[in-house]
Amino acid sequence: MAGLSFCGNNVTKNAYSVDTGMLNNGCFVDALNLVPHVFLLFITFPILFIGWGSQSSKVQIHHNTWLHFPGHNLRWILTFTLLFVHVCEIAEGIVSNKQMDTNHLHLFMPAFMGFIAATTSVVYYHNIETSNFPKLLLALFIYWVLAFITKSIKLWKFAEYGVGVLHLRFCITALLVILYGLLMAVEINVIRVRRYVFFANPQKVKPPEDLQDLGVRFLQPFVNLLSKATYWWMNPLIIGAHKRPIELKKIGKLPIAMRALTNYLKLKDAYEDQRQNAEDPEKAPSIWRSMYRAFGRPILLSSTFRYLADLLGFAGPLCIYGIVEHLNKKPVKEGSVVPYFEVYFMSSNELLQNTSVLAVLLFLALVLQRTFLQASYYVTIETGINLRGALLAMIYNKILRLSTSNMSMGEMTLGQINNLVAIETNQLMWFLFLCPNLWAMPVQIVMGVILLYYLLGTSALIGASVIVLLAPVQYLIATKLADTQKSTLDQSTERLKKTTEILKGIKLLKLYAWENIFCDSVEDTRGKELTSLRTFALYTSMSIFMNAAIPIAAVLVTFVSHALINKSKPSSSEAFAALALFHILVTPLFLLSTVVRFAVKAMVSVQKLGEFLQSDEIGDDSWRNGDMSVSLEACKKHPGATKAINRKQPLLYQMDSYEQPTRRPLRPNETEDVAVKVNSGFFTWGSNLSTLSDINICIPTGQLTMIVGQVGCGKSSLLLAMLGEMQTLSGKVYWSKLPVSEMLHEANSCFETDGSFEETRSKNRYSVGYATQKSWLLNATVEDNITFGSPFNKQRYKTVIDACSLQPDVDLLPFGDQTEIGERGINLSGGQRQRICVARALYQNTNIVFLDDPFSALDIHLSDHLMQEGILKFLQDDKRTVVLVTHKLQYLIHADWIIAMKDGSVLREGTLKDIQTHDVELYEHWKTLMNRQDQELEKDTEIDNCQTALERKTLRRAFYSREAKNQVDDDEEEEEEEEEDDDNMSTTTSRRSKIPWRVCWQYLSSGGFLMVFLMVFSKLLKHSVMVAIDYWLAEWTAKGNVPVNGTANGNVLVNGTAYDDVLVNRTAYGDGPVNGTANGDANGYGPDFGNVTRDFVNASAAAVFSNWTNSAAGLPDSYYVPVFIILCGAGIALCLITSLTVEFLGLSAATNLHHNLLNKIIHAPIRFFDVTPLGQILNRFSADTNIIDQHIPPTLESLTRSTLLCLSAIGVIAFVTPSFLIALIPLAVSFYFIQKYFRVASKDLQDLDDSTQLPLLCHFSETAEGLTTIRAFRHESRFKQKMLELTDTNNTAYLFLSAANRWLEVRTDYLGAVIVLTAAVASIWSSGKNLPSSMVGLGLTYALTVTNYLNWVVRNLADLEVQMAAVKKVNSFLSTESENYEGSMDTSQVPEDWPQHGEIKIQDLCVRYDPLLKPVLKHVNAYINPGQKVGICGRTGSGKSSLSLAFFNMVDVFEGQIIIDGIDICKLPLQTLRSRLSIILQDPVLFSGSIRFNLDPERTCTDDRLWEALEIAQLKNMVKALTGGLDAVVTEGGENFSVGQRQLFCLARAFVRKSSILIMDEATASIDMATENVLQKVVMTAFADRTVVTIAHLVSSILEAEQVLVFSAGQLVECDSAVNLLAQQDSLFSVLVRTHK
Repeated sequence: MAGLSFCGNNVTKNAYSVDTGMLNNGCFVDALNLVPHVFLLFITFPILFIGWGSQSSKVQIHHNTWLHFPGHNLRWILTFTLLFVHVCEIAEGIVSNKQMDTNHLHLFMPAFMGFIAATTSVVYYHNIETSNFPKLLLALFIYWVLAFITKSIKLWKFAEYGVGVLHLRFCITALLVILYGLLMAVEINVIRVRRYVFFANPQKVKPPEDLQDLGVRFLQPFVNLLSKATYWWMNPLIIGAHKRPIELKKIGKLPIAMRALTNYLKLKDAYEDQRQNAEDPEKAPSIWRSMYRAFGRPILLSSTFRYLADLLGFAGPLCIYGIVEHLNKKPVKEGSVVPYFEVYFMSSNELLQNTSVLAVLLFLALVLQRTFLQASYYVTIETGINLRGALLAMIYNKILRLSTSNMSMGEMTLGQINNLVAIETNQLMWFLFLCPNLWAMPVQIVMGVILLYYLLGTSALIGASVIVLLAPVQYLIATKLADTQKSTLDQSTERLKKTTEILKGIKLLKLYAWENIFCDSVEDTRGKELTSLRTFALYTSMSIFMNAAIPIAAVLVTFVSHALINKSKPSSSEAFAALALFHILVTPLFLLSTVVRFAVKAMVSVQKLGEFLQSDEIGDDSWRNGDMSVSLEACKKHPGATKAINRKQPLLYQMDSYEQPTRRPLRPNETEDVAVKVNSGFFTWGSNLSTLSDINICIPTGQLTMIVGQVGCGKSSLLLAMLGEMQTLSGKVYWSKLPVSEMLHEANSCFETDGSFEETRSKNRYSVGYATQKSWLLNATVEDNITFGSPFNKQRYKTVIDACSLQPDVDLLPFGDQTEIGERGINLSGGQRQRICVARALYQNTNIVFLDDPFSALDIHLSDHLMQEGILKFLQDDKRTVVLVTHKLQYLIHADWIIAMKDGSVLREGTLKDIQTHDVELYEHWKTLMNRQDQELEKDTEIDNCQTALERKTLRRAFYSREAKNQVDDDEEEEEEEEEDDDNMSTTTSRRSKIPWRVCWQYLSSGGFLMVFLMVFSKLLKHSVMVAIDYWLAEWTAKGNVPVNGTANGNVLVNGTAYDDVLVNRTAYGDGPVNGTANGDANGYGPDFGNVTRDFVNASAAAVFSNWTNSAAGLPDSYYVPVFIILCGAGIALCLITSLTVEFLGLSAATNLHHNLLNKIIHAPIRFFDVTPLGQILNRFSADTNIIDQHIPPTLESLTRSTLLCLSAIGVIAFVTPSFLIALIPLAVSFYFIQKYFRVASKDLQDLDDSTQLPLLCHFSETAEGLTTIRAFRHESRFKQKMLELTDTNNTAYLFLSAANRWLEVRTDYLGAVIVLTAAVASIWSSGKNLPSSMVGLGLTYALTVTNYLNWVVRNLADLEVQMAAVKKVNSFLSTESENYEGSMDTSQVPEDWPQHGEIKIQDLCVRYDPLLKPVLKHVNAYINPGQKVGICGRTGSGKSSLSLAFFNMVDVFEGQIIIDGIDICKLPLQTLRSRLSIILQDPVLFSGSIRFNLDPERTCTDDRLWEALEIAQLKNMVKALTGGLDAVVTEGGENFSVGQRQLFCLARAFVRKSSILIMDEATASIDMATENVLQKVVMTAFADRTVVTIAHLVSSILEAEQVLVFSAGQLVECDSAVNLLAQQDSLFSVLVRTHK
């Protein structure tokens, strides 16, 4: 027992004697201190075991029982401090014990028990809290009281015997007394608040309402402090991601405090308060101040964490100073044995000279610093997300109130609004992420400089000034990078525009064999884009290189000046601490340039936001903000309402006894109510000139009012004026407020009495069913577009669909009315879009319906049907008030009331009869117009029928491609399914966590093998040189027998702490959506900062002053210094080379991938474009190419660098202290699992973030486009609700993503800290076994670098994995088959002027689109004479168009042949064949450029030839009138010409190519009669000697043809001249002619 007695067994003095009184025996007092700890353990263990036992048997308690008792956070902080103090007490006890002759257990045993008790107390407390059972806290209360009493006795005895502040144990005991006292106070407070004991009525507390809602899965605000700091609550989510992907359901809803609505109200209140309290009401409230008032507190909290982390960062250099100073030195005894206690009392200094203690302190400092840093990031990110949510809601609310004139007069474009949403709000969010840096950095710099000065004197200041002076260069490079990025963006936009045009007109390009011309023009733009990418790469490399150069310069200057000024050398410990401090200093200075740039951007954003929020709003009618429920009430129908009879008949209402349609006769003196009335209204669109002047009108309730007039006379404006969308200069708009039945008396009086009643009456108005002229659709299903938020009523819905003849269109859609309509109705034709909009207005249960020219895009049949079924029957039967703006005068006979407009004012108002009697002139004018319309009607009927048919056909084509490829390839599911069909859990898991090595290899190999070799070689060489430098330094310092010199590189510790700030900076970005700016910036100056050359930087510096250290020892420096300088130089050069090779490898890969992709796609068969959605192909050229161009290279650079650094570090530590390898195994295993889980979860969350962002942006632009409709329908609040939901969904995904990043970083940082601890402990133990201290330094240095880079390895791996998906998608397109361009004949065998005659033989022709599909033409035989005019007709889908494609070999001719002038076309090279024939397509395609380019892109024709062609097409005069003539501009898609003109240009294009065969594929389908006549005439004259094959939509256009081929179901059924076929009554041709098909 001698070894382990509690009070020691000193023979001379009886340690157990209590002669002088019990409490005067120090050992007894220590034993007394054990009592409370033992008491706590005895009481709590059974409770914990019983509790846990019963819990594990049940399902785990759901988190809805969680709550925090008062003082929760304070208790956790105090308990952690208590644990730390106990650790110090244990250390002090053990070190003191070593000074004694025998073991005194009482020096550290009670402290050890105290540590265990404190840990138990916190576990116990946590369990009580989660089960909400406060009575059990009594045990803790008793424990704190007892511990407080026993420790106070000990302190009192110390004071009594003169043990004072100089002794460490006294300080520790005093601290413990304070802590126990505080914990006791916390416990008393819980009793006071919760009254769970000593009080009669305990207070019942419910958990926060978020936790009662099981949908909330984001638990960060609700878990305990430890779980908050380590993100422990994320474990189930991240580990579960392995089994099944994370979906939106899994991440649930946001807690209330983080929802956009909550934050919007906060921000809005702050904003409005300023407006109310401002002295000058005109002055706009400051957004900055509102942001500070709403979100200032969390930013202050985050900054506090940041300061703590930065201060702890300085513990690094100080610990290193200590370890280097005291390694291999015997500690000096400063303590003393105090007589009464007979034990040794250490002084406070003594503890800090013990290297083991320093190692533990270093570890704790690292852990704490990391925890605070991550906490700071988390808080800023959460606040940033909250701010973004609030800003989005604010912008959205403003959009809903924007005045229409703002939008239409172009003061506020959609682009600007989209930028506000997508760019400005994100800029502010990024700024918030970085803003704690703004005030943390100066403090860090000041502290660093003070410490440096304390170590090295004035020379330190000189060195620091070098860093400050070189910082602007860094800033310059940063701004240059941003500029280059802008120019790259412009070039890629231009390239995308060209690519889009090519893809849209791909059919034409192939038919005319122009692919290569257009391909070259894209390649040309791509060349420019690559030039700016090259500049970008260069600047990035320079930035990395600069970060390496600055610290070297600074360190060099410092030590050289030190030598000159002080004429002496610094001690090595000072030198290393100084080096470490320099590293801390360099970081914030680098970062500063980024933060400053973001601050500038944020200021610009705030200015833009401010302007937007101050822009004009719509007229402030209180009904705008009126209660939604009112309008819903008002919508209810009131059947059997009694009519109000107005005795005093207003003049404007006297109608004559004109016989109204029998539908509802009106007695002469009975007027119906007025639904809307405008009194002397003058309205404007923003300028003070009135667009509408002197408007006095009434819209009768329940009747059909028509507004007619010429184009541009203000008909649509009148509707908008009534809806309150225009600015009122003077006059009023009154809406009848009450449903008819309640109006009776008031209705009569209201028009005569002016004043208050009118006021109240005009305030409210119903929601109005409104169909605009320019149709506006939501990106939702057809059904959602029609019901538009109203309850679904099957009967009503069906009636509406029929009235708008939408059924046939709906049937064509792949999922019927559940088909999603693309953004802006992109996949529907104009007429279909318009009919859906009208259907929406009809379906809504509103009393009033406004239809703005609903017939403009409809053909005559649809118009008639809509008029009869929809307007006259459906709406009028419902007694709804209808206002119809139209140009179709033939419908006037149906009108109950007519308003004729002219030049912005009302020309006439009344019934048709009124106008007939009072304004004969107008009536006659209408009559002549009507007759003309009737004549057109005859002609139209034919065209129109086919127009609708055509629309439906295009619709079928648009969706046909989708059915073929319903599963869009964006997720790589198909490939995965091919690989493995069994959906076994384990297999999916392994697949999801695999790194796509194959794709990486494809990427690297497309960069070229030489570049790959260069990159790998230079990287390996660079890192070997770095290690060599450090090793050389260690050898050199070891040679000078100054024992301390060894830890030359301790400095890097600091990188451990400080560098990470930089890295983290990138973290902030990394969390962001990887969009151009953010990531670009981040990659530019993210982790690439000083890390690059950190190691040899330290090294070179060390070299400088090692000269002096060694001169003391008198060794020949001349041997070491030159080698050292050479190594450093080589390191710097290699650094430049590696940064360049990676960037340029990325560039060459990007160049090759894009080039191959473009060529593959342009030469793909036409079938590929039918089955692949255009958006998907464009994505490869936009998003994916952008990732390959700009994001992969920096990620690759960062990944290779951090991986090699970690490996070289571990290698060096293992070399110095082999025992470290034992500890490495568990560390490596845990690291492997952390990265494996994180990568999968991160990828899922990243996808969720991306996929939830798009709908949000779409919703904003949709709202801005459909403002008038939304406001007319009164659906603002529904849209707001949807916006808030979309914002919250996106914010949830983003929050989880950033929490997952924090989860990873906390774990890797702790691992790094453990590595430092093990390396330190291993080297301290080995230092006794003649391990030179310089080597210890080397090992420690390297251990510290690991901390930093571990999380970067994982983050970069995860990023690279996501980015490689882009390469994978591009590669999947590279495998498409190209068309066979070669042909079996050589070009030289084809006569120059082939086809000279134009004779066509079709023999047994069979055609299909794809080997897997059925043939579309079966065994067709025909013969066409040279110069013959041939018509081809048949019903839709009979194979007419397929024949035209067969002439150009665009489809698979698998049997039979087409022989033109003696040559089988299938044998010809495609280029030759297609360049010798001409075709005019159904949709006229023009490309942006000049007219000359459109007619002759190959530039082979003379101007005369072009003018001749234009003259033939009757376009010459029009083109002459344009500025520039042949070089006049054609905008994208030829939008600046009408459809008819475009079709004529296509004709001219066909004529320019003097081919003896012309094929017209339904070329007259989409043009008006006049143009069609021109076309027919031209074909007859100009093409008289050529063979013309016309594929006809309208049979009437081929009645003149010399030969007609009639197809049915892919077979040729009739073939004769038109005349002969018509003579046969039962021929299919005559049937077609009769039915106008």
